[in-house]
Amino acid sequence: MKSGTQSKGIGQKIWNAIETGHPEVTHWETCTPYFDTRNLHFYINCLGFAAVEFYNPKHKDPNATEGDDGSVFFFRFEKRI
Repeated sequence: MKSGTQSKGIGQKIWNAIETGHPEVTHWETCTPYFDTRNLHFYINCLGFAAVEFYNPKHKDPNATEGDDGSVFFFRFEKRI
């Protein structure tokens, strides 16, 4: 999203269009950084995702690139339709 366009419902409209355009998808998955509380709110409270995993130095993302030490904390979200 372009900076300055937050809180206008645009992200939710975009996501709804993506879901509508892909009715065959029944399981969505995404990740977002721990520090970005705005995204946590958006995915959980606006779009209906559930936080299912928390990546950190003691629980590293199994799909992380080589050399990633897990120092950037991430949440993994899932949404089942």
